[in-house]
Amino acid sequence: MAKRDYYEILGVPRTASEQDLKAAFRTLAKECHPDRNPGDMAKEQQFKELNEAYEALRDPQKRAAYDKFGHAAFDHGMGGRGGFGPDFASSMSDIFDDLFGEFMGGRRGSPRRGSSRERGADLRYNMEITLDEAYTGKTAEIRVPTSVACETCSGIGAKAGTKPAACPTCAGLGKVRASQGFFTIERTCPTCVGRGEVIDDPCPICSGAGRVMRERMLSVPIPAGVEDGTKVRLVGDGEAGLRGGPPGDLYIFLSIKPHSFFQRDGADVFCRVPIAMTTAALGGQIEVPSLEGTASRVKIPEGTESGKQFRLKGKGMPVLRSKSVGDMYIQVEVETPKSLTRRQRELLEEFERESHKGTSPDSAGFFARVKDFFDGKAG
Repeated sequence: MAKRDYYEILGVPRTASEQDLKAAFRTLAKECHPDRNPGDMAKEQQFKELNEAYEALRDPQKRAAYDKFGHAAFDHGMGGRGGFGPDFASSMSDIFDDLFGEFMGGRRGSPRRGSSRERGADLRYNMEITLDEAYTGKTAEIRVPTSVACETCSGIGAKAGTKPAACPTCAGLGKVRASQGFFTIERTCPTCVGRGEVIDDPCPICSGAGRVMRERMLSVPIPAGVEDGTKVRLVGDGEAGLRGGPPGDLYIFLSIKPHSFFQRDGADVFCRVPIAMTTAALGGQIEVPSLEGTASRVKIPEGTESGKQFRLKGKGMPVLRSKSVGDMYIQVEVETPKSLTRRQRELLEEFERESHKGTSPDSAGFFARVKDFFDGKAG
């Protein structure tokens, strides 16, 4: 059977550029790849034809020969059996990197050179502060157990006077390739575990890791206005990197203790204040605490009802990284007298007898409507 034209197999014109050829091959190869079409012999044959066509046309010299002589140009020069010569796996590695990146979930693109400079892990520290500390800000001193660079080997992991050598298995790349048929599989080097280096004489203190466990004392700046759940990042104060690698970061997660007086809502704070029934009825003044540590006076108008709020502007929390300040809201709750003396009871009973003169309009109006409701039911 006569072979199909290579340009026809790839679906491109003879004037196609190198990039056009590569893009066409990638698209078609992904569609008919055997991993996507298990057991489909037609797709497998198409995949082989695509490989053969692209191998011939991607090389400028081979393409020129094909354009002039057609398939006859390779009858004695491509290693036989459809053009899968000994250099096929190497020449196609960039394509298979893309294919395996999609089919196997690996990284796309060319292999990354191995490195022993692995970044250290990030660390988390939970810190609880008071609302007063969140209001003013503070600098906290904390102790963090973590790994630090080994002083004996300066973090490289090798014994003093020696240094790591390039891995003999992967030549420092950190990865090795193996050919299986016309596939090339890349995996982490088993000798250096992807680091690209080996240590023949490790440091006796850190056993070649380049880091040791220590407890560090750190100063943590807590800015004014932080909220519950705020995260403070200390760059470079995490775990030391492996064998001289860069350190990770330390994340401080803040939580705020409940306050005995205040509840917070963003930049505003709320304070519930019980007041005497007489103060609510006659009016007066009360003193309430503030986050500044001073007392603030609040005027209570005559006839104040339970639940009434009074706003103290600028007495709330500072807004993080801003000059703005929230407000404080005082919510009064009228307290019912308890444990009355005989005289107090007499006075209240006298007041009750006088209450029909309009001192409690809401109460009188409500019960008048209740009476009308039941009168209507009876009629």
